[in-house]
Amino acid sequence: MKTTDLPAINATLNGISALLILAGVVMIKREHKQAHALCMAGAIVTSALFLLCYLSYHYLKAGHMTHFTHPGWPKTLYFFILGTHTPLAVLVLPLIALTVIPAIQQRFDSHKRMARWTLPVWLYVSVTGVLVYLMLYQWFPSAKI
Repeated sequence: MKTTDLPAINATLNGISALLILAGVVMIKREHKQAHALCMAGAIVTSALFLLCYLSYHYLKAGHMTHFTHPGWPKTLYFFILGTHTPLAVLVLPLIALTVIPAIQQRFDSHKRMARWTLPVWLYVSVTGVLVYLMLYQWFPSAKI
C-alpha cells in the first residue's frame, strides 16, 4: 500500500461509517437494541480507523498539499462542503463520546438526548467526507503543489 492509496481508504471508511450509522438508526427504530449497539460500535471502529488513516496520511504527506483547482460552481460547492465538514468533524468526536458514555452506563435517557444531536452531525461528517474525496480526487482531479 502506498500513501496515495489512503484517501480512497479514508473515503471508504467514511462511507462504511455512514451506512452503519443509518443501519443503527433503523435497528433502534425497530427496537432491535443489540443490533443497534453492534451497528454503532462498528461505526465507531470505522470512524476511529478513518481518523488513524487520515492523520497518518497527513503526517506522511508533510508539506505537500492537494488543491482544488476546478473553477466555477464546483469550487464554490467544494469549499462550502469542506468549510462545514471541517469544524463539524472536530466537534463530532466529543459528541460521540458524550453519546456513548451514557449508553455504556445504561443511562439511556441521556444517551437518547445526546444522540439526537450526534446523529445528524456524525452522519453529515461521514457523508461529506466521501463527497470531499470524490470531488477532490475523482470528479475534479486537482493539481498537486
